[in-house]
Amino acid sequence: MNTLRHLRPVASRLQPATLPRLVRSFSAEPTRSYEYIQTSEPKPGVGQVTLNRPKALNALCTPLIVELNQALHDFNASDSVSVIILTGSQKAFAAGADIKEMAPLTFSEAYTTSFIESWSSLTTQVKKPIIAAVSGHALGGGCELSMMCDILYCTEAANFGQPEVKLGIIPGAGGSQRLTRAIGKSKAMELILTGKSFSGVDAEKWGLAAKAFGSYEELMEETLKTAETIAGYSRVAVQGCKEVVNKSQDLPLRDGVEFERRVFHSLFGSQDQKIGMKAFAEKKKAEWTHQ
Repeated sequence: MNTLRHLRPVASRLQPATLPRLVRSFSAEPTRSYEYIQTSEPKPGVGQVTLNRPKALNALCTPLIVELNQALHDFNASDSVSVIILTGSQKAFAAGADIKEMAPLTFSEAYTTSFIESWSSLTTQVKKPIIAAVSGHALGGGCELSMMCDILYCTEAANFGQPEVKLGIIPGAGGSQRLTRAIGKSKAMELILTGKSFSGVDAEKWGLAAKAFGSYEELMEETLKTAETIAGYSRVAVQGCKEVVNKSQDLPLRDGVEFERRVFHSLFGSQDQKIGMKAFAEKKKAEWTHQ
């Protein structure tokens, strides 16, 4: 319980509110040029990162991850973005890690350079919600990347899996941990030990995906709708929601409930709490200040 003294509620450390192609941007801020990803703001309050390495089925390599982390950092700091969509193409979200980059690595090289550690930066540094929209292949590192996001949407035909055992290795970007937490030990053990893939239908049935859609078009349409809904709320409250849900994965129930209560209390110090409750009482639409 004493560890909770070191967990600062969300209001005390809020940061300033910062389809698979480039679309009209709603931000006046300049955009960066990337080689392996595309960025856009398809709707007000919504930022989108699209993995764009088509010849390699969006295989994850270090240069792509560097660009991805930069784009997510920019959206996280942007005053015009409240929620982020992460997606790939209809054919592949990300077909795995780039084997050509991994194959020649020695233990000492991988260990001393903390190989793929930066892939998880989005789970610790991005405070805004990230929605994964998965179509096609999401294998190995691609499956792990999708599980790092806060909400996972997919097509029914999406192809998930952790096939690392077939390469003589194991999942290295959190696959064994996040998959087990999402679907249970026995099922995760079966999938990781056999390297078998599973569909978007299975992902939804087992609780890994929030929803599975019948087509790619429906996936992108519904992902954008959810993003717009979230973007319509106070960024202060949204960030608090993300923080307390994530803490449920790290803390025992009693400590988690206490942490949640501290964040709940802290939000009474925000302007948006007063605005939201006043608007509700007066049956008006809240005009959020995000403060």
